[in-house]
Order: sequence, then C-alpha cells, then structure tokens
Amino acid sequence: MLDTRLLRTTTFRVALVYIWLFTASVLIILGAIYYTTAGFLDRQAGETIAAELEGLREQYRQRGLRGLAEVIEQRSRQPRTNALYLFTDPRLNPIAGNLSHWPEVEPEDGGWIEFVLADAPAAGNGEIHGARARVFVLPGGFRLLVGRDLRERGEFQDRLVFSLAWAVVLTIGLGTVGGVLISRDVMRRVDAINRTTRKIMTGELHQRIVVSAGGDELDELARNLNAMLDRIERLMQEMRHVAESVAHDLRTPLTRLRSRMELALLETRGQDAARSALQDALGEADRLLATFQALLSIAEAEAGHQQAAFSQLDLAGLVREMVELYEPVAEEKGVALGADLHDAPIRGHRHLLAQAVANLLDNAVKYTPAGGRIAVSVRPGAAPGSAELAVADSGPGIPADERGRVLHRFVRLERSRSTPGNGLGLSMVDAVARLHGAELVLDDNEPGLAVSLRFGQPFRSTTFSP
Repeated sequence: MLDTRLLRTTTFRVALVYIWLFTASVLIILGAIYYTTAGFLDRQAGETIAAELEGLREQYRQRGLRGLAEVIEQRSRQPRTNALYLFTDPRLNPIAGNLSHWPEVEPEDGGWIEFVLADAPAAGNGEIHGARARVFVLPGGFRLLVGRDLRERGEFQDRLVFSLAWAVVLTIGLGTVGGVLISRDVMRRVDAINRTTRKIMTGELHQRIVVSAGGDELDELARNLNAMLDRIERLMQEMRHVAESVAHDLRTPLTRLRSRMELALLETRGQDAARSALQDALGEADRLLATFQALLSIAEAEAGHQQAAFSQLDLAGLVREMVELYEPVAEEKGVALGADLHDAPIRGHRHLLAQAVANLLDNAVKYTPAGGRIAVSVRPGAAPGSAELAVADSGPGIPADERGRVLHRFVRLERSRSTPGNGLGLSMVDAVARLHGAELVLDDNEPGLAVSLRFGQPFRSTTFSP
C-alpha cells in the first residue's frame, strides 16, 4: 500500500517537476515529428498529383480528348490504388474516371481542392475519407481532376497520434513510479535519521546515525551529523563533569561548615545573639546544599544514561508515599491535601520520579495560601505503560506567557525572591519528564496552577478542581 508520506517528500516533488519537464520536452519533440511527417506526406502527395497531371496534359496534347479518356479509364481500373480521376464534359457529366460526380467545392489558388468522399472507391468499404485533388480546365470547357484518397494518410496520422499518446502516458507513468521508488528509498533513510535523532533527544547521546556504503550526499550528511554529535557529547560530558565536580567540591566544605556550626551552636548555650546568628548561617548552608543537590539531580536526569536504571513501578504507590510525606506540612499551613490515586504501572527511575513529585508537592504547598486546597491524581492511560500524574492547587498560578520561562533554571516569578526556594524545582521536573519521554503540561486551574506529567500516549486536556 502506498505511503501517503511519499507524496509529500521533497524528492517526490522534485521527481514530479522533472517528469513534467521531460513530458513537455517529449510533447514538443513528438509534436514536431508529427507535423514534419504530416507536412512531408502532404508535400509528397501534392508533388505526385502535379506530376501525374502534367503527364495527362501531355497525353491530351498528343492523343486528344479520346486518348486522354482512354488513359484515365485505364488508370482508374488499376486495383488497390488511392489515385482519383475524373474527366467531364463542360456540363460536368463524367466521361471517364473513378469518381461518380464532380465535387461541389470551389478551387483554391492553383486549382487545388479538398473534399470528402461519400464512398471510398480505392478501399471499397463504404467509409468516409478526405481527398485532395487538383483541377485543370481543357479547351472547350472539358475538365480534368487528378487527386489522391487521403485514407492511408489519415490512418498513418491516427497511428502516429496513438503512438505519441502512449509515449506520453508511459513517460508519465514510468516517471511517477521512478519518483515513488526514489522517494521511498530516500524516505527510508531519512526515517532512520529521524529515529536516531529522536533517541538522542530523549537523552541517548551515544546513538549515532548509520552511514551506508553508498557515499552519497545523505551519507555525507550522516557523517557530519555524527561528527557534530561526537563533539556535542564531549562538550556536554566536560560541562557535566565540571558542574558535578564544582557541586561536589563545594558541597563537601559546606557540609563540614554546617557540622562545625552545629557543634558551635551546641557550645553557645545561653548566648542568644550567637545562637541566632549560627541558626541563620545553618539555614543558609541548608539552602546552598539543597541548591547543589537540585543541580546534581538535574544533571543526573539530563545525562540520559539513567535509563539503564529504569524498572517497572506503580506510579500511584510512589505518589502515595510522597503525599503522606507532605500531608503534615500542608496541615500545618492550613492547606487541604487530597489524593485520587489509581493503579498505573509504568517503567521509570524511582528515585528521580520521587524527586519530581516532591518538587511538585513542595511548590503546591509553598504557593497555596491557608484555607486553600491541593488535589493530586494518578490515572492510567488507554495504552499499556501510559499514565497521567496531576497536581492542582488554588494558589496564584503562573501566567500563560511565563509558563515556558519557569522551566529554565533559577527562574522565579517572585521578583522580591523572599519566598524560600532556588528556582530549580520545575527545571528538575522538566528534566525528569524528558528522560522518561513524558509530556509536562502547565495549565490554569482557575484559580491556581494545574501541572500534569503524561507518560506514554497523549491525553486530552483536563481541568482539575482541588
């Protein structure tokens, strides 16, 4: 069955252009052949008629009217001839020849006439044919007509037109088939490139495009893309190594600093000012450590190699654990946290998914005011391995024009930046979603924000009511 994508490929369109150009060229060439051939036949018939008429005129000069009539009668009786003769008296009554009556047409310049034969003396089949003849007036008003039945010329022209038509049809048909075959081969190779690039986009940076032995322009493109991917992978590995090294190198002294501050806090009993300063310093150290941990988690998710650690898990069970963890925090703030969880088995990285769910719940609790509500739901999709996780709150929400920007690192919509946080929560969720091939959707909950993680096949848009 023909793949309709073939008809939309650039290769097929280029092939169609060449087909029509070639068809136009064939039509021009064949048309020139037709008109040249038809003109040659007309000239040949005219020259033959003129030569025969000149011979009959010579017979008339030598033998008179009777001799001319005998010659015409003799020639008219010859079998399988397309020659036409008619010798009449001044009143156009036939004297000799193979025409029954004088044609009712006016001669053109030079005495040439064209007329239609109601019968075909040469063929004897009663068909209607065209004829071309030349008229000569003899002394005394006698008239002589010499011509040719154009039946054979018409049949030849019909066969020629039929052949030309089939040549055009075959040219278009074979060209179209060739275009489909070429497009199918190109599309097959382009599909292979697209499959590889999609795997690379999901984090499998080690994938490379297959290069065939043909050495054509697609192979050259594949080699260039592979070289570019090699360079990009090396740069990303170097950047990731630097980022991880910096994060680890800074986290270690920060952890030691925090431990020493805890010890100092224990030793400064009764010194309120010192204890307050140490507690503030501990809080700042905790925030710095949380920031570095978030950066390391994002780098871990974006690395792509974590797919090897994927396992079968129940998304509802994982979310239930996170909800139970955040219920006391929500209750303390006066926010109602409800969950509607249905079994939804998927393949994923348990640790990274848990971090993503924790970030969503943390943001929802953080930005939902006292008296507000948070709704968490998990439902399976129609296809095996598909599911949807949704977290909806009744907070201030995110403007539609800012929803793309908040997925970037360190972006916070609160300009005062007084609320605790580092602007990495949704970035981490986005990285985990891309690692799992999931779709992250930010929507308006009227009021509030509805965040959906859709694993597997696409889901229809849903509004969540907390």
